[in-house]
Amino acid sequence: MSKVKQVLRLRLIWVLMILLFLAVVLKLVQLQFFQFDELTTKAKESWDRELPYASLRGNILDRNGEVIVGNKLSPTLFYMPSQNDEPEKVAKEIAPLLKMDEAKLFEQLNKRDYLVKLAPKGKNISAELAMQIQDKNIPGLYAGIDYVRDYPQGNILSRLIGFTGYDAQGLAGIEYQYDSVLKGKQSAIRMFTDAKGVPLPHVDDGWKNGVSGNHVQLTIDMEIQQVVERELSQAMQKYEATQAIAIVMNPKNGEILALSSAPNFDPSSYQEVDSTIYNRNLPVWMTFEPGSTFKIITLSAALEEKVVDLEDDHFHDAGYTMIEGARLRCWKRSGHGSQTFLEVVENSCNPGFIELGRRVGPEKLSDYIRKFGFGQSTGSGMAGESTGILFSKEAYGPVEHATTSFGQGISVTPIQQVQAVAAAINGGKLFKPFIIKNILDGETNEVLSTSEPEMKHQVISEETSAMVRDALEHVVAEGSGRNAYRDGLRIGGKTGTAQKVQNGRYMDGEYIVSFIGFAPADDPELIVYVAIDNPKHSSQFGGVIAAPIVGQIIEDSLEVTAGGKQLEKEYRWGDIQQVRVPNLVGIKKKEITTYMYPFTIVWHGDGEEILSQLPKENSLIPIDGKIHVYTK
Repeated sequence: MSKVKQVLRLRLIWVLMILLFLAVVLKLVQLQFFQFDELTTKAKESWDRELPYASLRGNILDRNGEVIVGNKLSPTLFYMPSQNDEPEKVAKEIAPLLKMDEAKLFEQLNKRDYLVKLAPKGKNISAELAMQIQDKNIPGLYAGIDYVRDYPQGNILSRLIGFTGYDAQGLAGIEYQYDSVLKGKQSAIRMFTDAKGVPLPHVDDGWKNGVSGNHVQLTIDMEIQQVVERELSQAMQKYEATQAIAIVMNPKNGEILALSSAPNFDPSSYQEVDSTIYNRNLPVWMTFEPGSTFKIITLSAALEEKVVDLEDDHFHDAGYTMIEGARLRCWKRSGHGSQTFLEVVENSCNPGFIELGRRVGPEKLSDYIRKFGFGQSTGSGMAGESTGILFSKEAYGPVEHATTSFGQGISVTPIQQVQAVAAAINGGKLFKPFIIKNILDGETNEVLSTSEPEMKHQVISEETSAMVRDALEHVVAEGSGRNAYRDGLRIGGKTGTAQKVQNGRYMDGEYIVSFIGFAPADDPELIVYVAIDNPKHSSQFGGVIAAPIVGQIIEDSLEVTAGGKQLEKEYRWGDIQQVRVPNLVGIKKKEITTYMYPFTIVWHGDGEEILSQLPKENSLIPIDGKIHVYTK
C-alpha cells in the first residue's frame, strides 16, 4: 500500500472518530437538557411502589350546607414483604391488636406481592389503633390514609341516602346514583425501590396528588327533616305501625324539604337489616290506593269544569249509591243526609264525590288524573320510583269511574300525591319534584351545577285553585281534618283511609291512613303528606291518626304567619271545649274576681296590676285551662 493511501485512511479514521465523538456529545446534551425530565420520570416509574392514600369522598349536604354524610379518618394497613425478613415476628406482634388469628395473618404477610393490603381486619381501623401499631416501627408495615362514611345526623334520611360498600363505592340511594360525582381520585406516597423492594438511597419518596370528590347538596332542610323524623318515630311507637311515610315539599317550585321512611336503618351497618328496608325509598317506591286524599283531584276537575257550585248545589247522601248493580257505600253507613257540596267535601262523602265524578264525565276525569301526573313517574330523580296503576281504557267502566272518583281501585305513589295536590293548591301549576339542589366542587365549594324548578304544565286555573284551597281549609276547620287545626295557622287539607290490597283482595282490618295538608291556606308555603301503614290501638282513620301529625309538622316547620282571617274551628261532641284568651294586661288584681272567668289564673309577682300574660290575648286554651299573669 502506498504511503499516500495510508495517510488518507488515517485521516478518514480521524474524521469518523471526531464525528462519533460529536454524536456522543450531542446525545449527552439531548439526554441532559432535553429529555432529562422524561427519562427521570420513566426511571422513577420503574422503581415506583405506591402506598395508596384514599381521597375524600364528597359530602352530602342539606340546603343550608349542614353535613348529612361526611367522612372520618379510618386508616388501612399495608405490608411490603421485601422490606422485612421476619413475617412470623410481625404476625405475632400485631395479630392480638387486630384481633386476628396469628396463622391467618402470617399467611397474608407471606404473600409474594410487592404490597399487601391487610384486609379485612387491617382495613378501616381506628386512628388510635393505627398510631399504636405505627409506634412499633415495624419495617415494611405502613398505615395508609383511608376514610369511612360519617353520619353526624344518625340514621336520618338513610333510605334516601343509601350507603357505601367495602371500597367506599356507592351501593344504594344517593350514594349509588351520584357515585361518579362523590368519589375522588386517590392520592399515594411514591416509594422508590429496586426490583427486590429495597429503598433507593439516592431517590427521595414522592407524593402523587389525588382529587377530592364533589359535594352533593340536597333540597332537604334538616330542621324540618328532624321534626318529621320525630313525629314518624313517635307514631310508629304509639300505633305499632308496619311502616310510615312523610313528604314535605314547597308547592311553589317542587323542592323536597323533608322525606322520610320508617323504619329506617344505620347506613354503617346496613348488612344487619333486610334488603327490603334499604332498597325501598317508600315515598317514591310504595304504591297503594290513595283513598280520600285523591278526592282533591275530583274536586279540582269538577270546579274547573264548572259543573258544581259548592255552596248553592245540594246532594242527599243515603249512605250508598248504586252503580250498575254495585252498592258503593259511604264511610258513614247511615249517610250524611242532605248537604251542600262544600259539606260533601268537609264530610269526605263518597256518594257525593261519585256524583261529582259523574258530572265531570269518565273521559274528562281520566284526562285530569293524567294531567295531574298520575300513571307516570314524576321525574324526581330518586332511584326506584314507581309509576302507579290506573285503569286501562278497556277496563274503565261505570263502576271503575265511580270508585276512581273517591280514590279506590287505583294505585298511586306518595310523591305523585304530593305533586298533584301541590298543583291543585298553588295556582294550578304542576311542578316536577326534585331533591338535588347543587353539585359543589369538593375543594373550593364552587357551584358546578344547579337544579332549577321545572313547571310541566298548567292543570287548572288560578281561580279554581283558590276555590280548592278554600274548600280544603273548611275541611280542617269544620270537617274530617279538624285534628290538623292549629290556632293562628290557616291550614287546609284532606284525610285519607284506604283498605290495603294483597293479591287483588282487600285485607281484613288493615288500612293505610293518611293526611295531606298545606299552609298558609291563602298562599301555601309548605305541603305535607303523612301515611301510616296498618296502625293499631286506635280508630283507623286518617283524620284521627295522620291529621294531628301533619298539623304538628306544619306548626313546628312553618316560619310564615297566616294572612287573612282564620276560620274558627267548629266544636263537636267529644272535643275539648276551648275559649279565646282575653286581654288581661292593665287589669288590677282586685278587679279580676268580678269577671268570673272559667279558667284558672296563676299569679307571678306581688304587684297589683298585670303587666304581661301567657298565653297572649286571643290564643285558644281549654275552657278549664290556665293563664299565667305577671305583675311588678
